Amino acid sequence: MALNPFFLQGSANEQRLVQELINEQLRIYGVEVIYIPRKFVRKETILKEISSSKFDDNYAIEAYVNNYEGYSGQGDILTKFGVNLKDELSLVISRERFEDFISPFLNGDNEEIELSTRPREGDLIYFPLGQRLFEVKFVEHEQPFYQLGKLYVYELKCELFEYEDEVIDTSIDEIDTQVEDEGYITTLTLIGSGSTATATAILGTGYIRRIYLNNDGYGYTSTPSISITPAPFGGTNAAAVAITTSVSNTRSIKEILLTNAGSGYLTPPIITISGGGGVGASATCSIETVENGIVRFTMSNVGGGYKNSPIVTITGSVGSGQTAVGIASVGTSNQISAIRISNPGAGYTQSPTIAIAPPPSIAGFGTYIFNEIIIGSTSGTQARVKSWDQDTKVLKVSFVNNSGFYPGEIIVGSASSATYAVSTVGEFNIDDKYGENDVIEDEADSIIDFSQSNPFGYY
Repeated sequence: MALNPFFLQGSANEQRLVQELINEQLRIYGVEVIYIPRKFVRKETILKEISSSKFDDNYAIEAYVNNYEGYSGQGDILTKFGVNLKDELSLVISRERFEDFISPFLNGDNEEIELSTRPREGDLIYFPLGQRLFEVKFVEHEQPFYQLGKLYVYELKCELFEYEDEVIDTSIDEIDTQVEDEGYITTLTLIGSGSTATATAILGTGYIRRIYLNNDGYGYTSTPSISITPAPFGGTNAAAVAITTSVSNTRSIKEILLTNAGSGYLTPPIITISGGGGVGASATCSIETVENGIVRFTMSNVGGGYKNSPIVTITGSVGSGQTAVGIASVGTSNQISAIRISNPGAGYTQSPTIAIAPPPSIAGFGTYIFNEIIIGSTSGTQARVKSWDQDTKVLKVSFVNNSGFYPGEIIVGSASSATYAVSTVGEFNIDDKYGENDVIEDEADSIIDFSQSNPFGYY
């Protein structure tokens, strides 16, 4: 039997009326959510697997929440990896609204989005009532089923989004700040400003010309002490420090450096090595009683911003003598604590000029931008900025490749051109507010002794 001829059964006007009524209902009973399309940054050519994604657009659209009794899904599950949230959300959006106000912006020559005519699985929905990000897992486009011969809505079945180092930069702070501390994070403490250290040399005679390490000893657990017999009356006592090294798990003395070569010695003083837990080390020395050499360095400016020992250049006439060699020591505050004497030299007629190499960065400048790529000048490592604190000079980054950043190298922002030097590099860490593994393990250890190979016995 044919359809009733007195009803149109799906004319354009009837379909338009239904669509308008649905749109109005969504505006009245719905909630405004943020639709965030997924863009493909990098895709494997063989398996067609998406290896990198980004979410940097946002579109507001009204949606009706089908979950009137709360989130669906399995809820909160306690697993061996901690608390796992399995909340699900079902949203209904207008097909017309999506096609008119979102699809045109996704269409065109944008190769990062392959399908723009409808919502796609993998896109994100920000649900403001719960302040949560949900991932679209399935798009139902045939429900209700062809009323008056047409489809009017999309039903989005969503699951709570699990972050996996995707780039999220929607320009909405409420969304972006949720992932600043998620994933693998490396913390870099940068040097905001630095200054070049300066020093002067003090000349003298009757100083220790060279220290001979006759036996480097063994078994040291800490740095031993070096004592040198005092100089005669009117002279200056010499002082030195030991530098240790470890070879094949055996710690011994590598060298002995002078902090003060002394003056006024007429005969070589006796050098005594004590402490440090080791044995067997011994050293002797020679002295210079005729020509002038550098007996000590005086720091006039300890500088700032140093991470590694800078090169010390000593220039001055020594005639037929020998140029001195100094080694700078960097303290805990990134300043030059002292210049030790490796070779005091000989033949100086006047005080030489001491030049200490500047720190890696005299003055850092600029402001790193969220999600921009930074590049290490020495290591070539690239990473993406997660957060930047201008006051504390702490930079958090993710996507670290290569071998990681080196202390002392320059970090340059590819978009901001911000430039600072690295002071310290923090360890990788995962900030997971649901990760309760340690708590679970501690509680379990109080019940079962897991140090046994089989806590339940043998059979």
